[in-house]
Amino acid sequence: MTINTIYIEVAFATKDKQIIKSLEIPQNTSVTNAILLSKIADEFKDFDFSDTANLPIGIFGRKIDVITYQLTPRDRIEIYRKLSKTPNERRLDRKKT
Repeated sequence: MTINTIYIEVAFATKDKQIIKSLEIPQNTSVTNAILLSKIADEFKDFDFSDTANLPIGIFGRKIDVITYQLTPRDRIEIYRKLSKTPNERRLDRKKT
């Protein structure tokens, strides 16, 4: 019996560093398990990846529901970090100076 696998990527970036990990995973792997299998947390010790249900996560720039999303071949899971300020707040700060 062979297990069907798919190829995906897991991506995360900070201001100073960005990583994209390529993986071959079993076809019915959840988004949470794919993130754990990528071991991307090992690259970013200051970021908490433990609660994926509450992390902003998307596939190719589209936010997804981590619980219900079914991974498909060549998906790129993108883990977003919370911004300290929105782009609009940054523009307003620049305007003040």
